[in-house]
Amino acid sequence: MKVRNLVSKRFKETPADCVIASQALMMRGGYIKPVGNGIFTLFPITKRITSKIEAIIRQEMNRIDGQEVLFPVTMPADIWRKSGRFDAIGSELLRFKDRSGADMVLGMTHEEASVQFMTDVADSYTQYPFMIYQIQTKFRDEPRCRGGLIRVREFTMKDAYSFHTSQEDLEKYYMRCYDAYNRIYARCGVPEVVAVASDSGMMGGKVSHEYMLLTDVGEDTIVLCRDCDYRANMEAAPCLLTNSPGEIAPLEKVDTPDCKTIEDLCKFLKIEPKQTCKAVMYQRNADDSFVIVFIRGDLDVNETKLRNFLKAEVHPAIVTGDSGIHAGFTGPIGLPEGVTVVYDNSLKGIEWFATGACEEDKHYVGFNIARDVGEVSYVDVAKAFEGGICPKCGKPHIYVSRGIEVGNIFQLGTRYTESMGMTYVDQDGSLKNPIMGCYGIGVGRLAASVCEAHRDNYGPIWPISIAPWHVQICSLRADQPEVAEMSQKLYDDLTARGVEVLWDDRPVSAGVMFSDADLFGVPVRIVVSPKGLKNGTIEIASRDKSMKEIKPVDEAEDFVYNYVVDALGKLECRL
Repeated sequence: MKVRNLVSKRFKETPADCVIASQALMMRGGYIKPVGNGIFTLFPITKRITSKIEAIIRQEMNRIDGQEVLFPVTMPADIWRKSGRFDAIGSELLRFKDRSGADMVLGMTHEEASVQFMTDVADSYTQYPFMIYQIQTKFRDEPRCRGGLIRVREFTMKDAYSFHTSQEDLEKYYMRCYDAYNRIYARCGVPEVVAVASDSGMMGGKVSHEYMLLTDVGEDTIVLCRDCDYRANMEAAPCLLTNSPGEIAPLEKVDTPDCKTIEDLCKFLKIEPKQTCKAVMYQRNADDSFVIVFIRGDLDVNETKLRNFLKAEVHPAIVTGDSGIHAGFTGPIGLPEGVTVVYDNSLKGIEWFATGACEEDKHYVGFNIARDVGEVSYVDVAKAFEGGICPKCGKPHIYVSRGIEVGNIFQLGTRYTESMGMTYVDQDGSLKNPIMGCYGIGVGRLAASVCEAHRDNYGPIWPISIAPWHVQICSLRADQPEVAEMSQKLYDDLTARGVEVLWDDRPVSAGVMFSDADLFGVPVRIVVSPKGLKNGTIEIASRDKSMKEIKPVDEAEDFVYNYVVDALGKLECRL
């Protein structure tokens, strides 16, 4: 491919609405073009990258006995009603009616489609286990599109679904997928992706992992340990801490004028936030009934944990004058009837607290839950925090990082097969529901994440396994016959040997040519120039600046070929 013929356009300036580096570089470099909010057209250079990612994914899915299928993007609502998700999922699921008035959906995921597909097909235990997968377009009506391909509405995803006759068999296959995912990310050039325990969310199931690329621009919060390999998404990480009980004292109601915040209260009483019991208020989405979480004053509520505990969706409370709740002065004593009260684990065993007195400008000091409220149940609904206790090694070395989710795997159990009536005849003649696992990777998001992880200020540094081309030839002064002739020979000979070559022979300055080459991010750059040829040499350099060689003209081709083959081999890829 010649740059002059490439369907692409590059820009010197970064578009104003780019929020992260990979988005800016992919916009400037002619990789993506916005069509609508969270919807993009991919230029040829990006399609080459995503096609290589898909090829690696296919190889690894086939390696663990996956069979590729293709589900429809558009589905009748009936199969989603069977699973219960048509009504359970919010506006992220795009619903519409066809010309006959039938309810339809655009697939944001394909659990229902996979079960509908295999019902009456896998009807005997002798056909199990198996895994089917697809690489397909999906649509999620995402309210917070950002970062180019990082968070979009329309996207390409690999999703796989495995079916089993026992939990033990699912767990064995789950680990095969776990390992396959690690190989996929390593082969795509991002071995720094880590697997973290996660919350299953709308997917269901009890065991799940997310694969995270650790980066400051990530939207997900990851909890890690400095001393062991513990890793979890904030939504799934337990909050473990050591409490200082304090000394028992009589319960006393005190005036606390205008002390509606923990900060104001601590300043007024000259105490620390961890000596307070604060109230965080929510309402159930279904009926607006109040839920009040009591938690240590220096901690925050993990709303995912709270939703899972309540088995209900909630939103921050809107406290009105007729609610009987005194915002800023709420405590466990004196609450109106009908309020659901949740006590976080962080309060357990503490003998002395300051907390609201459910009266304007009043707080209690010396509050003791066991004495002043009685026996209560404690649950973990707090966010993990820096310096917290690791649930694996027990050391207080928890720290928090950010990450981009680039894949996930779930043990679904029988949630979908049972609700949708999929059965098989077991060995003893009984009908049973298959046990499922599911495994997803966003292709475009992975491409953008690789760009985020491997770049400099000038452009992407694509790993050779997914780079749009292996080699770029920069012909300085291509109007000179000797430069054009040598460039053509290198292009033809390397292409004949299976090397993918991008050739820039445009009549532009060296600065423009090298600037564009940086944006292309091709791993190996060959510079053919009048000065070099006069000395009988050709300059060869890697985009990541780890290699730069001046080679004799007759050695250049073999050197580049061997370099490409070796680099691909290290990532388990080949020409």
